[in-house]
Amino acid sequence: MEKKNLFGLTLTELEKEISPLPKFRAKQIAAWIYQRGANSFDEMTDLSKKIRAELREKYFVQSAKLVTELNSADGLTTKFLLAFEDGAAVETVLMRHDYGNSICISTQVGCNMGCKFCASTLKGLERNLTAGEMLGEIIFVQNFLSRENKKIDTLVIMGTGEPLANFDNLMKFLRLIHENYTLGMSYRKITISTCGIVPAVKKLIAEKIPVTLSISLHAPNNKLRSEIMPINSAFDIQQVLKVGDEYARETGRRVTYEYILLGGVNDTEEHARQLAKILSGQLANVNLIPVNSVDERNFQRPTDHAIKKFFHFLNTHGINATVRKEFGAEINAACGQLRIRANKGN
Repeated sequence: MEKKNLFGLTLTELEKEISPLPKFRAKQIAAWIYQRGANSFDEMTDLSKKIRAELREKYFVQSAKLVTELNSADGLTTKFLLAFEDGAAVETVLMRHDYGNSICISTQVGCNMGCKFCASTLKGLERNLTAGEMLGEIIFVQNFLSRENKKIDTLVIMGTGEPLANFDNLMKFLRLIHENYTLGMSYRKITISTCGIVPAVKKLIAEKIPVTLSISLHAPNNKLRSEIMPINSAFDIQQVLKVGDEYARETGRRVTYEYILLGGVNDTEEHARQLAKILSGQLANVNLIPVNSVDERNFQRPTDHAIKKFFHFLNTHGINATVRKEFGAEINAACGQLRIRANKGN
């Protein structure tokens, strides 16, 4: 009989799976798996040897296994390449801020959105991650931080893949991470990034989960956005801004528009002027992101002068903008880079 992995099950699913054992046993197992970092039933010392032996016959516990770990020279960024049961691997990034520890997780193995500046899309989409696999990324990093007596403070769902293209698994994961028997994370400490799949954003609004929404804009006009983001042919800037405004209005949560700065492509004062115009009146922030250059992509980081000029123009024309602090450039912290490098080595 093929054994089943218990990691990633909700408490209700776990209770049903191990029946006829009493429900309190499921709570004990969940605590060991999700809060104490147990990777085997032998570690679950409040279960009898008989119960542990019975569980081993049918089940196993496996979250995510480390393939590669890279640390930035300043000690602020750690990037993990994590593998799952089938060998598929994704990248997860830990960023240490003054205000706490933030983790950026992936939701798919690869990506089919085709953004021209992104390493994640180079080999297309392999598959979606399950809710349990997303949780596995979180638990792995939490166990890593526990050795330093620290914890994950905020979560950014902005790694490899388009989160809203894996909607059902994403929703299950959000509810799992919110449960007290996992990490009990507040929804308000979670940010979801999307390239702007309008119908999926509407579904997210209907879920009434108060997460922060971050929308990848990356261009101030449809012509340029279509050139660098194929999704724009399906959902153009006007549609994206309209649904962003709806999200802000329905949730009361300010939307962040991500704008990756590509040297000589979308970083001029005229681009800033167009961006300020289309965002005028929106309940929104702009997060400017200097591109992390990818060998396989022909885009370069803008000059510091161009970044400062773009930032200054937006802020002096009524648009609240920030420049994202650059983490881990020397360890290939841009989405997809470490996975590509690892695959080349195989």
